[in-house]
Amino acid sequence: MNTKTVSLGGKGITDKIIIGGNNPVTVQTMWKEGITDLTSDNKKLERILRELNDLKMLGCDIVRFAVPDMPSAEGLIALAARTAMPLVADIHFDYKLALECLKGNVAAIRINPGNIGSVENTKKVVEACRDNAVAIRIGINSGSLPQDLQEMIAAGKISRAQGLCETAVREAEIFEQLDFDQYVVSMKSSDVKETIECNRFYAQKYKNPLHLGVTEAGPLIGGIVKSSIAFSTLLNEGIGDTIRVSLSSSPENEVVAGINILKECGLRAGGVNLVSCPRCGRIGFDVHSFVDRWQNRLLAMKKDITVAVMGCVVNGPGEGRHADIGIAGTKDKAIIFKKGKIVRTVDAKDADKVFEEELNSL
Repeated sequence: MNTKTVSLGGKGITDKIIIGGNNPVTVQTMWKEGITDLTSDNKKLERILRELNDLKMLGCDIVRFAVPDMPSAEGLIALAARTAMPLVADIHFDYKLALECLKGNVAAIRINPGNIGSVENTKKVVEACRDNAVAIRIGINSGSLPQDLQEMIAAGKISRAQGLCETAVREAEIFEQLDFDQYVVSMKSSDVKETIECNRFYAQKYKNPLHLGVTEAGPLIGGIVKSSIAFSTLLNEGIGDTIRVSLSSSPENEVVAGINILKECGLRAGGVNLVSCPRCGRIGFDVHSFVDRWQNRLLAMKKDITVAVMGCVVNGPGEGRHADIGIAGTKDKAIIFKKGKIVRTVDAKDADKVFEEELNSL
C-alpha cells in the first residue's frame, strides 16, 4: 500500500531518510542504557558513537533513545551532533523534553499525545517540529488507550485491535487539525494477532506511514518468532514502512533480526547471506563459536556473497557447494572451500586467519 512520505532529519541533517511511499522499509532499534551523563563522561560518549557506527554498518537505519529527563535530552543532543545515524527522541509525559531535544539535530520525536498533558502541549511540540523540519512518530500501545475505549473493550463492543486503531486515528486527527503531515503512526501490542489486526484496520483507511512492532515481544527466540509472524504477514500485504524487533536482547540482535526478516520477505537485497549447520553428533568444527565471532563482521560487509559455516568435512563442501566461500573441519583441521571445492586445509587454530585471507580475496 502506497503511503504518504515522511522525511526523518532536521535542519542540521543533510542525509535524510524518507519513510513511506515506495521507499525501502527501514530497520530501527532502541538504545538499551541511559544517556544522562554523556556531557560529562566523554569516554562513554565516544563508546556509544562507535557502537552507533557499528549498528549503521550492520544495516540499521534509525536508533531511538529514551529521554526521561533533561540530562538525557542533553546527552541525545551531544550524540546527534557527532553521528550520521538518525536519532529519535522517545518522550513521555513532559513536552518540554521534546522542545529541549529539538535544540539539537535529532531526526524525529516520538510522543504519545494521550500522555503528553494536553492538546496545547502537543501543539507546542508540533510547531517546534515544523520549525525544525523534524518528523513525529505517534506511539500507541495497549496501555495508553483512552478510558472510553477501554470501557468499550471491556464491554465487548469493540476489540482491543479496534481500540488501538481508533486511538491512533484520534491522535493523528490532532496533527491534521494543525496542518502537520510529517508523522508516522505506530500501534503496538504484545499480542501478534492484535498487532496484525490493528495495523490492517488502519491501513485500510489511512495513508500515513506505519511503524511495525510487537511491543514487549520477549527474549531472543520468542521475540523473533512473534515479530517474524507479525511483520511477514503485514509486509507481504504491503503494510509497514519501518520496523523494530523489540527484544530483551542487544540492539545488534534486534537489527540483525529485522534485516533478516526483510530479506526473507524480499524487501532487502544484497550483503552477505550467512548459512550455517546446527551441528550434530559428528562433532567437528565448532560452528557455534565461529558464527558468534563472525556474524556481525560478515553482515557489515558490503559483498553480495553467500558464506557457509558447516560442522564437518563429511557434508561441509557438499551441502555448502552453493556458497561463494565456506569453512568446515574436524577438531584439529579446518578446510576452506569455494563453490564446493576445497582450496585450503589448515590447523584449526589458524582457521579464522586463513578464512579471513580467503574472504578478502573474493
